[in-house]
Amino acid sequence: ICVMEKQVLESSEERTFQYQDSLPSLPVPPLDESLSKYLDSVKPFLNQKEYQRTEDIVKKFENGIGKELHQKLLERAKTRRNWLEDWWVNVAYLDLRISTQIHCNMGGAGPYIEHCWPPKEGTQIERACVSIWHTLKYWDLLRAEKVAIDRSGDAVLDMNQFRMLFCTCKIPGVTRDSIGSYFKTETEGECPSHLIVLCRGRVFTFDAIHEGNMVTPPEIFRQLTYIQKRCHSEPDGPGLAALTSNERTKWAELREYLIDLDPKNLTLLEKIQRSLFVVCLDDSSPHATPEDYTEVTRLALTGDPTVRWGDKSYNSVIFSNGICSAFCDHSPFDAMALITMLSYAEKKILENEGKWKGSDKVRDIPWPEELVFTVDQKIINEIGRAKELYYKKVFDLQLVNYAFTSFGKALIKKKKLHPDTFVQLALQLAYYKCHGRPGCCYETAMTRRFYHGRTETIRTCTMEAVEWCKSMLDPSDSTYQRLQLMHKAFAKHNKMRKDCENGKGFDRHLLGLLLIAQEQGLPVPELYVDNAFTASGGGGNFILSTSLTGYTRFNGSTVPMVDHGYGFFYSIRDDRIVVTCNSWKSCPETDAEMLCRTAFQCFQDMLQLTVAAQL
Repeated sequence: ICVMEKQVLESSEERTFQYQDSLPSLPVPPLDESLSKYLDSVKPFLNQKEYQRTEDIVKKFENGIGKELHQKLLERAKTRRNWLEDWWVNVAYLDLRISTQIHCNMGGAGPYIEHCWPPKEGTQIERACVSIWHTLKYWDLLRAEKVAIDRSGDAVLDMNQFRMLFCTCKIPGVTRDSIGSYFKTETEGECPSHLIVLCRGRVFTFDAIHEGNMVTPPEIFRQLTYIQKRCHSEPDGPGLAALTSNERTKWAELREYLIDLDPKNLTLLEKIQRSLFVVCLDDSSPHATPEDYTEVTRLALTGDPTVRWGDKSYNSVIFSNGICSAFCDHSPFDAMALITMLSYAEKKILENEGKWKGSDKVRDIPWPEELVFTVDQKIINEIGRAKELYYKKVFDLQLVNYAFTSFGKALIKKKKLHPDTFVQLALQLAYYKCHGRPGCCYETAMTRRFYHGRTETIRTCTMEAVEWCKSMLDPSDSTYQRLQLMHKAFAKHNKMRKDCENGKGFDRHLLGLLLIAQEQGLPVPELYVDNAFTASGGGGNFILSTSLTGYTRFNGSTVPMVDHGYGFFYSIRDDRIVVTCNSWKSCPETDAEMLCRTAFQCFQDMLQLTVAAQL
């Protein structure tokens, strides 16, 4: 009976990917609903006359070409479980020709300095091997399909993005990049099991499995120490990884050139592409405190390009003082998949107080192998040029990462307010205070309750939010008026979030209609060239690019979407709100430090409102 019970128990356990085939298809919302929501979203940015004009354009679109395009989109959706998927990855990521390492990748700091790993010189390798080992255990769980399925309430969420955490790499193309993903579950077959280590311009590899068993932290320690000793006693390598920071077409051409130079180079590039993930041993020693992660986050996102493989889906960066961070290509997944994995590792690291408590036995495993590329003077020069361009661009980034510690999720929820909406509205008020006008804003909503769903745009800058901001800045308005308007703005935002998560947003729908027109060789409909479209953020013109990175200790960031814009990313914990805010120094109007400080002041102001209301 025990054996039978055990079998029943085991088979009743959910497998990570078991519901993939039963997830609902991504819906196409009704055209009239999408257009009505779009019209609503442009109001804050237009005067009466402009709005009238846009309304006419939208009506004309709805009864004319829009109707045809919508029908064609519905046709497309009939034959696909996710009508957006391949379009989105191409348009949002793979078709881009700018440096995606700078403009698209995401990076952030690990929170270990707050508990078991305060910054300390000489800890780089020992911490790296504990961190790597827990990440490898997660890979093992994922291959066995034992990673818990994410849910939103009772709804099962799509888990496909988790496959991309490992053995995944973007490959540059002359006109469009592609994604190579080599991960397989145990039932699907063999999966690559080697790691890549970047150190001082050199590239090494070693296998994470030896004779059927995972390498242990003491074994990883031996491998990393060997690599570090060699790198510190021998000349630096050429720093080939810096080429991944080039503009895409340039990198694609140089990659072809490398392969023509020596076919062995292709074998080495494929070795990097197929690897589990990349370990970056970074010589920097950033300063960090639990209240100020600025330097770590800046280096995570824009550090030494010779020790980051920009196209790899996961680079685990360990600085010389033992601080950890992550740097990822954004095309194969959104941040929540990564944060779920990192939170798992953090939990395990904490349980073991940051130490390895297993056996110290080290098997006789093969030493790491160096991947030595054949390079010529042209490649050497190109690496130098890539580094120069990279540093010139990233030096222009102003970035702060501060913790607001007066209160957090606990108090906000006690006031019966949604924590995410709370931060978004504070940001709207802060932008209004700093710039004297509404700021069009992109907040990420996830559509993972649908097959291969990724994101939808919540347009945070609503008329309700603007009315409330004006009231907050109008000394003649009463607390009661402000509070009423704030509650209206909250309700509006909460409804939009819910709509977006349920496939009832409109930005992806509008994108789909535009892409159908392009595929059919039709002229771009007037709706998309109307000033209101761009002014409200359409076509990637959002001044505020924002995202909640969850209710965890992890926080990360990407750079602003536009030259005169901001990136604003935040994690909300019980007792604090941690914000990363960035902008470009070359834009005289924007100031990331000021926006962040003003947002913190707005958090206080909003809380004051709720307190005053109770008096």
